[in-house]
Amino acid sequence: MPRELPKAYEPGAIEARWADYWKNENLFHAATPPEGDPHNVFSLLLPPPNVTGRLHMGHMLNQTEMDIIIRWHRMLGDLTLWLPGTDHAGIATQMMVERQLRSEGKSRLQLGRDEFVLRVWCWRKQYGGAILEQMKRLGASVDWQREYFTMDENLSRAVREVFVRLYEQGLIYRGKYIVNWCPDCGTAISDLEVKHEEVAGKLFEIRYPVVGSKEFITVATTRPETMLGDTAIAVNAKDERYTHLHGKKVVLPLMNREIPVILDELANPEFGTGAVKVTPAHDPNDFQAGLRHNLPQIDVMDERAHMNANAGPYAGLDRFEARKRVLADLEAQGFLVAVKDYTISLGKCDRSGTVVEPRLSEQWFVKIEPLAKRAIEVVEKEYIRFTPDNYKTVYLNWMYNIHDWCISRQLWWGHRIPAWRCSDCKEVIVARDTPAKCTKCGRAKLEQDTDVLDTWFSSALLPFTTLGWPEATRDLDVFYPTSLLLTGFDILFFWVARMIMMGCWFMMPPEKPMRPEEKPESHEEALRNSVPFREVYIHALVRDAEGEKMSKVKGNVIDPIQVIEKYGTDATRFTLAAMASPGTDVAFNPSRTEGYRNFANKIWNAARFMFMNMDRISVARSPSPAKPGSKGVDGFQPKTLEDRWILSRFNGVADYVGQALEEYRFHEAANRIYDFFWGEFCDWYIELIKPRLTFDHSGEKANAELACNNLVTLFEAALRLLHPVMPFITEEIWHTIYDGKPPFKSIALAAFPLGDPKQIDLEAETHMAILQDLIVSVRNLRAEWKVEPKAKTPIQVFVQNAEIRTLIEENSNAVERLANVESIQFVPVSLAKLPGVRHTARFDVHLVYEQKIDVEAECARLKKELEKYEKNIAGAERQLSNSGFLAKAPAHVVDGLRKQKEENESLRAKSLKKFEELGCK
Repeated sequence: MPRELPKAYEPGAIEARWADYWKNENLFHAATPPEGDPHNVFSLLLPPPNVTGRLHMGHMLNQTEMDIIIRWHRMLGDLTLWLPGTDHAGIATQMMVERQLRSEGKSRLQLGRDEFVLRVWCWRKQYGGAILEQMKRLGASVDWQREYFTMDENLSRAVREVFVRLYEQGLIYRGKYIVNWCPDCGTAISDLEVKHEEVAGKLFEIRYPVVGSKEFITVATTRPETMLGDTAIAVNAKDERYTHLHGKKVVLPLMNREIPVILDELANPEFGTGAVKVTPAHDPNDFQAGLRHNLPQIDVMDERAHMNANAGPYAGLDRFEARKRVLADLEAQGFLVAVKDYTISLGKCDRSGTVVEPRLSEQWFVKIEPLAKRAIEVVEKEYIRFTPDNYKTVYLNWMYNIHDWCISRQLWWGHRIPAWRCSDCKEVIVARDTPAKCTKCGRAKLEQDTDVLDTWFSSALLPFTTLGWPEATRDLDVFYPTSLLLTGFDILFFWVARMIMMGCWFMMPPEKPMRPEEKPESHEEALRNSVPFREVYIHALVRDAEGEKMSKVKGNVIDPIQVIEKYGTDATRFTLAAMASPGTDVAFNPSRTEGYRNFANKIWNAARFMFMNMDRISVARSPSPAKPGSKGVDGFQPKTLEDRWILSRFNGVADYVGQALEEYRFHEAANRIYDFFWGEFCDWYIELIKPRLTFDHSGEKANAELACNNLVTLFEAALRLLHPVMPFITEEIWHTIYDGKPPFKSIALAAFPLGDPKQIDLEAETHMAILQDLIVSVRNLRAEWKVEPKAKTPIQVFVQNAEIRTLIEENSNAVERLANVESIQFVPVSLAKLPGVRHTARFDVHLVYEQKIDVEAECARLKKELEKYEKNIAGAERQLSNSGFLAKAPAHVVDGLRKQKEENESLRAKSLKKFEELGCK
């Protein structure tokens, strides 16, 4: 039965089929090996997308790069694990379900906590797997048998274990602090979840009457509504302007409450009036000052940022409406001194876009310094390596200045904090399981804390909890530390830093100090092996074709699914890989994807050509499978120059690609594969061997069989080289090569090609480069002289080196066929001065062709061209010699002008040469 592919390459027709096949066959399952297994291990954790998520271009880049790396390691023979899962995404998911409830005229408060949580589980079951289904459609080679959800029971149990251990170690505490409060989400959020933007605002100057005098102290604020909670005015002890007010009191305008004048470094004599209002419940710096002076903490807002009873007559008003009323009353009563324009750094919730309110709230915190210390140490000692390496500095700078981590969230969806309060004695019990009674008073009236943990708390544990921790599992022995984390910069602090802190803390327990008999190096080895991953690769952003960040507001968001449906997954993956240079953002242009769709077509058509010849020549033998670690191309028999050349080039390319992937230079790997497959293999090698694939009688069939076997053998090896980047088309053609009976279930399980120095033939590469240079020179001359494509032309060649002349003579048939040459004549003198000549370091070639043109008309055209180039060059020189222009013009404008001048000079030289060759005047 003949091997064949459909005439047209239709990615949609093959991709879904192979994606289903890979998953149904469990091809990418990493079975836990027994002890003593000799395999190298490569493990990778998928950054878990939110359960609410849909695939975007950032995901597509991230998953493409991960899939390339994991497929490459699998083909190298490593035991590979790519662990997939989704995050429960506390705030995002709760907001999604609450929005759904509102559309039904309901609220979560009406449902109650238990019913609401059940409703979220139902929503997750119905909608929550969309992004993983998209991943399956894209053929991500993850271990689907190990798929997790961060609220799975085993992971929830591990989260409780971590919380309790940290609490027992004194590293989790509960206290009142100023937190970032999102009124829309109704919860505290971390500093990382607050995005600041510079906006035009106002600075309001307000005067406070000094008790017992006619004097006033003037302070300035951007949030006048918070003054209702002021409990002091601070001045600096060194500020002589206020020495006489030390120990005095002022009256708080509008509230008529006396508050003290305190001495504190919070007040800077060099800034403003040197006096500041102190509102301990609504500003983090004021909060600390309040603790130093034992000031009352008066919270004047509720959780929805409406004024509460402490705000007196303003109770019930939204904070911004209260601001207007407060300002109007201050002005009416003569307390508003001035209103000035002022640039404000406004903090907004990254998720809802709501202005964040600093608010006093009782929360749970992680005492972060001990964890951060170890996480800093492992990076400084390079037990974890960052690529690009500048992110090491970014990471360390943040870790040196890290603050305690607020881990509680006022939500219902998430890991509920395992703490219970006794209603009778108020004792707080933190436990792994629900306690039956109070450990202090023995009564059973216990209420669990209503808060849940920050989503990033559970996510920080994933490298070890997904492998069975807190149990001592074989999976932990084999796959931990993971080999690589590949992620984006946006979660470097949210997730990466916290995984390092948690991994280093729990995989090298602090309660296990170094024993006296233990050697320092064994302790150091334990520290080295406590890290959650050996390397962190931070990929770039995917921007639009103009380099702009994608946003819904700009309307420039590119949907990867739409791109895939138009061009195919392989072409989309190849586009991203070809542009993924470390540290450089990807300016994604769908037109590039169209080009790589054409690349896939090229491969497809080359395969059809190969199969046609296999059937015609009756070649039934398929390539023998390469073993992981084996070098070179087995079964390839180089008999001719082009055979020796392509074998040498393939080995060099295989080595280069492997090295590029080792260093995450995806763009270099992809581009080198592209150049080899399209340029060298398809455009040169296949064209060169075509005559060898034809035969007239049985005596020539053996040569044709050899040529065809070499073609198939190398094509199969090239498919394995390409597979990590373009998995679908390579799988389809590879199975067809083996006529549906391949040596492995998938090309993904075959060996990745490794270069063999013994198959590198530099002489063949040099000789072929000379022939290619000659052929391309003739092709370019034909194009310049507008020779009819079907017309054959003689050429003259001047060459001084006898070896090169022999090379050309021995391969004259190839030159004549590929350059459409009628005959080759070697001449004894240089041809450099003749028209229609290409001069190189090794030869001169002259196209013997009498061009039938209207010389007079051509001279007139060339003269007009030269005048245009002269004008452009003169204009550029005039501007570039103008010092005023150079001083004011942007650098890119000046550079562009210089390039424009150089281009015009080059074009002028070409036109002038032709002008002279034609004898124009």
